Amino acid sequence: MVMADRWLNASNDDYKLKKIWLNWDQIPKQAALAVVASEDQLFPLHRGFDVKSILSSLRTSVNGGKLRGASTISQQVARNLYLWTGRSWVRKGLEAWFTLLIELTWDKQRILEVYLNIAEWGNGVFGLEAASRYHFGKSARHLTPMQSALLASSLPSPLRYNPARPTQYLLDRAIWNLHQQKRLDGVRWLSRLE
Repeated sequence: MVMADRWLNASNDDYKLKKIWLNWDQIPKQAALAVVASEDQLFPLHRGFDVKSILSSLRTSVNGGKLRGASTISQQVARNLYLWTGRSWVRKGLEAWFTLLIELTWDKQRILEVYLNIAEWGNGVFGLEAASRYHFGKSARHLTPMQSALLASSLPSPLRYNPARPTQYLLDRAIWNLHQQKRLDGVRWLSRLE
């Protein structure tokens, strides 16, 4: 739905979606780990919602702070696959419903596979393979660990950050991501998804 929304609302007639699907066995595990380290380190452990992060975000908002995202990878799959962009309580309620359905019917490996193929990584750029080719001019299987970390670190704001020309902030996030990957015990950690 996010792809459809972006295409329908494109400001020019030449807008083209860039997307290439990778099956789980084609996805570089280093890149998958980088995304989990950046987006949802509790992914294998929760059932779709990180209640502690949600409550922390709400407390910050109630105390006058900025409401920050607390969406899990499962919630992002629900939103990107079935819902529209934008923010509303109706959309958030539907997102919760679809997240529960996804968690009940798909295993974690499938959820992550879908996420890595539908996540937005730039204007019209969807999925890890398209992002790798668009930003670095090569297949995802040839990404360096730092390039994987840069792609993953750009996900909260993929239309703002360019992994190929990172700001200092994005570089710092990528370095943090590499440390988190090491702390999680590297790609062996992904075996929790099987």
